[in-house]
Amino acid sequence: MKLRLTGYCLALVTLLGCQRPGSTEDSTRDVAVREGFPIEKADSVHMNILARTDTVDEPGELEKSLQDAGLVNVQDIIPEALVELKYSTTDNFFGKDVYGDLTDAYLQPEVADKLKKAYELLQQNYPELTLLIYDGVRPRRVQQILWDNLDKPDSIKPLYVADPKKGSLHNYGVAVDLTLAEKATGQTVDMGTTYDYFGYPAYPDREDQMLREGKILQAHVANREKLRQVMNGAGFTGIGSEWWHFNAFTLKEAAAKYGIVE
Repeated sequence: MKLRLTGYCLALVTLLGCQRPGSTEDSTRDVAVREGFPIEKADSVHMNILARTDTVDEPGELEKSLQDAGLVNVQDIIPEALVELKYSTTDNFFGKDVYGDLTDAYLQPEVADKLKKAYELLQQNYPELTLLIYDGVRPRRVQQILWDNLDKPDSIKPLYVADPKKGSLHNYGVAVDLTLAEKATGQTVDMGTTYDYFGYPAYPDREDQMLREGKILQAHVANREKLRQVMNGAGFTGIGSEWWHFNAFTLKEAAAKYGIVE
């Protein structure tokens, strides 16, 4: 795991040895089954994802290209924020590292300033917590790697990864994936599912239903509300299917303001 901590000496607390509800292995399998694949096909799809390996650039090349494109390192703007780029580890639903040696999160400067406002709101309301960033800008060439390595029909792929031909808000550097963590320990706040969980328990739009069905707890929703409170207060908007994803602009606004980061 690559985790850079700036401003605090924190110990990252991880859960080991048991699979949590909403694990990435289950989520990949569950979506495939839900879309009509037989169980053996779902398992095959998951193993094909894990078996492939790709790298995006030579060491240091990706980060330099982000800097040359005018993006900023989030921790230069918010030194107290934590960063654990999930796609720079194997702890993601693809099960592989596609960012190589990149360990810093980059965003458009205006978006990083908005995120700083979210952090300031967090300190006003929940000073014991900090932001933990899972992903920022995602260059289109990385998006293409993810897209190409999904061994699934095109009708299923958009459930996991946006089509690089169209681009996503991550490709513009105006979307951020993140959660909350305790300052004292670095332990993540329990949101009810892991990052990259593709299923209803991760959907903000389905929280009432998931509460009734016992798939998540009220405490999980309360924690998500803390994150939504500070992000919405800073001008971000969430989406209905991922509690961790927030956009600073619409796709139309992003296209007018910025170009896709290639």
